Amino acid sequence: MRHINSSKEITQEAIDSLYITIKKDAEASGYNLNPDEQFAKDLVRGLIINQKRYGYPSCPCRLSEGISEKDRDIICPCDYRDADINDYDACYCGLYVSADIVNGSKKLAPIPERRYAKSQKVNKKAKPGQKITAVLNFPVHRCRVCGYLCAREKPPEVCPICKAKKDRFEIFI
Repeated sequence: MRHINSSKEITQEAIDSLYITIKKDAEASGYNLNPDEQFAKDLVRGLIINQKRYGYPSCPCRLSEGISEKDRDIICPCDYRDADINDYDACYCGLYVSADIVNGSKKLAPIPERRYAKSQKVNKKAKPGQKITAVLNFPVHRCRVCGYLCAREKPPEVCPICKAKKDRFEIFI
């Protein structure tokens, strides 16, 4: 595998462009990017490097297998983002943060790795036509405005579909 020299092959224009795209998408879905723009752009550079290296933008703060099926959970935004933001006010790498970090009432702190502590077990040996079951370890929250469902410890700050605030969610299951 060829080493990617980020200073020669990744332009500041490419980093800035992807940063703007990620920031707009995050804000449109009720998320915040790290207010330290240079820090966030360094993470975006890592996403671009991993996109070139593996063909997908895996988290720049985690080791990738280099096989998309094995790394699906760490393709940015990773599967652990929401739980990390709920529990620690930031995702593992610090790209996505809570409103408390943005407004300065909390500071970014180290986040424990969740990747290898997966607790959901799914019957992967099901035969064709057999129902595959999983045990939900989190409550399911429903947006009372649009019906959006999410299984997580707490509802999102803002509904990613209709932009309703957190208080418009109810426990569904």
